[in-house]
This record gives sequence, C-alpha cells and structure tokens, in this order.
Amino acid sequence: MKFAICNEFCQGWTLDRVFRLAADNGFAGVEIAPFTLAKDVNLVTAETRREIDRSARAHGVAVAGLHWLLVSPEGLYINHPDKAVRDRTLAYFQALIGFCGDVGGTKMVIGSPKQRSVMPGLTYEQAWTLAKELFEELLPAAERAGVDLCIEPLTTKDTDFIVTAAEGLRLCREINHPRFRLHLDVRAMCSEGPPLEEIIRPCRGWVGHFHANDANRSYPGSGNTDFVPVAKGLREIGYDEWVSVEVFDFSPGPEKIAGESARYLKSVFGG
Repeated sequence: MKFAICNEFCQGWTLDRVFRLAADNGFAGVEIAPFTLAKDVNLVTAETRREIDRSARAHGVAVAGLHWLLVSPEGLYINHPDKAVRDRTLAYFQALIGFCGDVGGTKMVIGSPKQRSVMPGLTYEQAWTLAKELFEELLPAAERAGVDLCIEPLTTKDTDFIVTAAEGLRLCREINHPRFRLHLDVRAMCSEGPPLEEIIRPCRGWVGHFHANDANRSYPGSGNTDFVPVAKGLREIGYDEWVSVEVFDFSPGPEKIAGESARYLKSVFGG
C-alpha cells in the first residue's frame, strides 16, 4: 500500500510546498481538492496543470487523484430531478476527469454529501437511478483518462444517500465497470457499527481508494480509532493501492498532521 496526504489541510500553501511536505514525511503521493486551486477547475490553465505534474515529479511524489469534487462551483447535484442541473454536473465531472488525468492522477473520490442527498419529491430508488445514470455516462471519459471513479459511503450526519459500504458495493456491482470502484473512509466506517475488518472483507475486488482518518475527524493516531483491524482487513482483501490521510480538523497544523500520521500509519501497516 502507498501512503498519501490530502492538500486541503495545508491551508494557503502552494502545491509545491505540499509536495515537499509529503516527500519529507515519506508519503508517496498527494491528493488534491480542486476547490483549493480554483472555484472552477476549467479555470486551471494547461500550463498550471503541467507545472503541477512537474512539481510533483520533482519532489518524487505522485498526484494520487482528486476529492471534494463538487464543493464549487455552486449549483451542481448528482441526482437532482432537474435534467439541466444533472447535465451541468455531468459536464463538470467530465472537466474534473480531464484535469485529474492532466496532473497525473488516477483516482476521483465521489463524496459530495451536499450534492447527492435525496431531493424532496424523489424516492430513494429514483435518486439512485439518476445517480447511476450520471455515473454510467462518465465512464467513457474515465476510461480514456485512466481515472477510477470511486463512490464514497458517508455518515448519516453527512447525507442520506449511500451511507454504508454495502450500499456503495451495490452501486459498484450494478454499474459493473472496471473504472467505477468503491472508496472506503475510516471515519465513515466507524459510524456503521460492525468491526472495521468485517465491513472491509465483503468489498474484496471492488475497493479503489481509501481514506485514513480518526472517528474524531482528525488524523490517524490522534484518537481512539484502532487501525490494526483496518490494516488486517485491507491485507485480507489484497488491497495494495492508496491509503490517503484526510482530516477535517486542521487545527494541529500541516506539519504535525503529516508527521504524526506518517509515524502512526507506518507503525500499523509497516514500511
């Protein structure tokens, strides 16, 4: 498994500085939140994209991919009943896929809780069908760019649409495409109840990306979440891709988050 850090906890930092932080702490990659670069990813120029790729390579790290995809611009929604809204969302996803490929990324985490909850007037299954249709339309672009679209189950505090790994797994199986995969997040799994390794095991063959954080919303190792079962479960299913540190409490500061996360993850996973 390869370790990465997400860039948004380095508030105000250039990506070059984030790449350096990752390399200095032994991380192999950086995961980018597009809203930290521009309100609209279409505004990120071709030269800036080339510079991001060059900078990452210069520091010996990879761009793992993208997350927090629909924070901006406003008005996007995965399963909105209005087709015009879905069409704008589809077009923006296509732009994100292009950007991800341009900077060397291979993973896109589909979280976006505020842009996917079941809208008034829709049943859950109607919202499911609309989301599924949108994702299926994105698959040709994802295939061309070499990017995996990874659906992220979230907590019921975040959304009411796809809140368990089992639901995410159901969507992956229904779409049944090698570029549509499951994303697992430790904080979200902790909200489900069963032991973490028991949540991971049924997902063998479908997990495309993984976020490491504590149930307390901070970095791995900062709270009471034991990552030993996580590492055990991932090894059992043969997962060998990114384990990326995503936190929601930025107050410890980038250096502490990166340093402590690296030490803890290496102590649990080895390496």
